Amino acid sequence: MAATSRFWDRTADKYARLPITHVEDYETKLRVTQDYLRPDMELLEFGCGTGGTAIRHAPFVAHIRAIDFSERMLEKARQRANEAGVENITFERADITTLAIPDRPYDMVLGLSILHLLKDPDAVIAKVYRMLAPGGYFVSSTACLGDNMGYFKMLAPIGRATGLLPILKVMSTEEVIARIRLPGFEIAHRWKPGKDRALFVVARKPA
Repeated sequence: MAATSRFWDRTADKYARLPITHVEDYETKLRVTQDYLRPDMELLEFGCGTGGTAIRHAPFVAHIRAIDFSERMLEKARQRANEAGVENITFERADITTLAIPDRPYDMVLGLSILHLLKDPDAVIAKVYRMLAPGGYFVSSTACLGDNMGYFKMLAPIGRATGLLPILKVMSTEEVIARIRLPGFEIAHRWKPGKDRALFVVARKPA
């Protein structure tokens, strides 16, 4: 986690200043996710970044545990939540790969703009499945570079070795769907607004 944390700590200030790309897509994803939320829900978000999505969902649930590799990202997230008056999010530096399975399963897990940045997304998706209550949801948004930028398979290792890029998995839309289905998830909703846009998926653990 240390190398990944250093990369995101270095970029946290710049990341926090970046405007949301494809705002309409983002707002649609928020609305679709909120259709599944209930006031009694306990959520986990891994790779929460500067906390923007968790803050938007917080009014609709009981509590969100939001984790990230980067303490600098989390500092920004805590500041944003405080400014917004949001008190039902716990921001925590942690790694999803080593996070303990909770005694009480989560009702929803969010993994947004993160699966393509993981060394072993299959292991993480399988872990998310175990962390969820029956009938719980895994919501993800994933860059599918394999759909139209397959050459990144050659560039990504170079970028990683030079410190210019984090871990970067080059996956197609169908590869991501297959990985999500592998542990037993059912696809409740999938949406990809364009070939160069992220794949948004709501997957359900069977009850």
